[in-house]
Amino acid sequence: MTTTRWWWVRHAPVTATGGRIYGQTDPPCDTDDSATFRVLASILPTQAILVTSNLQRTQQTANAIGVAGLALPRAIIEPAMAEQNFGKWQGRTHVEVTNELGARHAFWLMPAHSRPPGGETFAELMDRVREAILRLTHDNRGRDIVCVAHGGSIRAALGIALEVDPERALSFSVDNCSLTRIDHFEGRPFDEKPNNPNYYWAVVCANHRPELSTPGSVTTTPIA
Repeated sequence: MTTTRWWWVRHAPVTATGGRIYGQTDPPCDTDDSATFRVLASILPTQAILVTSNLQRTQQTANAIGVAGLALPRAIIEPAMAEQNFGKWQGRTHVEVTNELGARHAFWLMPAHSRPPGGETFAELMDRVREAILRLTHDNRGRDIVCVAHGGSIRAALGIALEVDPERALSFSVDNCSLTRIDHFEGRPFDEKPNNPNYYWAVVCANHRPELSTPGSVTTTPIA
């Protein structure tokens, strides 16, 4: 059985927006926490494909992991892994948007099938992330794939692996610089239908915090 291992890392914190919603806008991230990047560099596989989104915060995070000691090939830039597009809400505060909606979603800005003005739904984000995961898994069978992405796209990957609906997928916690590991197991030739019996995913860990590890450790925290 061929196993393709996805190592998802959420980008480093964004501090330059004053807490405003940034979505698919392109602010830089803060990569000053060198200790966290050293631990990530010690956990992540050395012979891997590197994927980032088209937004600079994922590329800056990948570069920081590289500087900390993980030498990976030049990244594949995959726009389908970008954060959800919150349209006209980008640049506004969470309070402003919550007041406009009249209610606050428990885990996200809004329900998974609701569309921000001029943006996209979380369900649509899941569709584009699914296509990219299937394509990259197909093209890199049996490899390790390190993907530096976003809270939304990593929630989507977990929802796809566990075959839960988009609204349930929003309940996953994904912290900055956390590690989520999802393995794909292929029985017979690759089939892109999630319900095919030869298409299996296993969640090895989710939202693992590298600063809680010892450098050189490969121990991960299983999802509950």
